[in-house]
Order: sequence, then structure tokens, then C-alpha cells
Amino acid sequence: MGAIQSVAPSFGVEIRAIDVHDAGGIERTIRGFARSPNTGMILTASAFAQFHRKLIITLADRHKLPAVYFQRALVADGGLVSYGPDTIDLHRRAASYVDRILKGGKPADLPVQAPTKYELVINLKTAKALGPGAAASKTPARPGPPLPPSARSSCRYKCAVRRQTAGKRTDCAA
Repeated sequence: MGAIQSVAPSFGVEIRAIDVHDAGGIERTIRGFARSPNTGMILTASAFAQFHRKLIITLADRHKLPAVYFQRALVADGGLVSYGPDTIDLHRRAASYVDRILKGGKPADLPVQAPTKYELVINLKTAKALGPGAAASKTPARPGPPLPPSARSSCRYKCAVRRQTAGKRTDCAA
């Protein structure tokens, strides 16, 4: 959350961190955000947010509140946008660690790694329901010809995905 708060002023936005402890608090908070003009929500990762994800997504949708989520799965559940590490890449990299350990490597000798691949996922159905006023309702531009169906097979719900790896971008829409 600190990183979000540190860059917010450069974008001319105000960030309010809300600490919620129960379903009633979620409802009150989202209802309150929805009453204010030009508001949106950024849901950061926590066990509480994961447990109450369906309620949060339902309330954000009901109140037409644009929301950015921490995980692709929340967009599959009906959320608007997610931005975060590519979990498939994280699992591949973890598998290489297991391989190195099984081949005799010492876990203490393995370097700590941070994610290198990130993905932006937009649920186009939710974006359309929010209407043209939602900034996220614009699908990212995709240079070149349409991607073949095999390249889009990982999008099992109607979405747009933008992956970024070390300065390279790959776009797809399904």
C-alpha cells in the first residue's frame, strides 16, 4: 500500500486506506465510496480480501464502482481489472528451484527472486456494464494482426490481457 500512496500525488489522486474487519464493514465502505464522484477501489492482497472476494466483486458491480484487483482470478469471478505477477510464470520458476534442489543444490544457496512477468487483465463484460465513463473500459491497443486462437486459449473468460516481461509487451484479447 505504501508504494501506491507514494505515487498517488503524481497522478493527482487521493488514496484513502480503509481497514475493514467484517462483511458489514465491506458493505459500508463500498457504499460510501460509491456515493462520492470519481472514485474507484484498489483491493490489495490479503487473506481477508481473498475470503470475501465474491462479496467485494458483487458490491463493486452493484454500485458501478471501478476496481483494480490483485489477482487474475478475481477478474474471472467478475471483477473489472487486475494487475499483478503472472502466477503461471511464478510456478514455472518455483519448479526450477525444486529441480535444482532435487539435483543436490542447497536451498540456502539459491537466490531469492522477485516476479519478472506481470499481467494486466480486463474483464470486458464488466467494463461494458460500467459504461463508457470507466477509464478501464477501453481495451488495450494490439499492434499487428489478430492473435491465433491457440495464443488466446489461456483466456477462458472474455477478457483482454497485457503481459509485460523485462520491457517487452504482449497483448491479446479473447
